[in-house]
Amino acid sequence: MSKYKTLYLSEKDSVAVALNEIPEHTTVIVKVNEIEISVTIIEPISFGHKFAVKAIEQGADIIKYGEVIGAAVVAIQVGEHVHVHNLEGKRGRGDKVV
Repeated sequence: MSKYKTLYLSEKDSVAVALNEIPEHTTVIVKVNEIEISVTIIEPISFGHKFAVKAIEQGADIIKYGEVIGAAVVAIQVGEHVHVHNLEGKRGRGDKVV
C-alpha cells in the first residue's frame, strides 16, 4: 500500500486530490470502485492540491468529484499539478454559463 493517499471519487474525474505531500517522480495509485489508475507525479503536489489523472486538452472541462470545476487554459499532462496556473474556474462567474 502506498504511503501517499489521494481522493478520487468518480471515474468521470480528470483530477484527484493529494491527501499528503507527494514528491515528483512518485507513482501513486488512485482508486474508485473497481478502477485503479497508476499516475506518475511529474512535479511536487502539496496537500489538498489537485493533479491530473487523465490528459486534459486545452479548453477541456476539468472534473473533480464528478462536477465541472473549470477549464484547462493549456494542455495538462497526466501527473501534472492542476491549479490556478492552468485552470480557469467556471463556477460563480456571471459571464459564462456552465
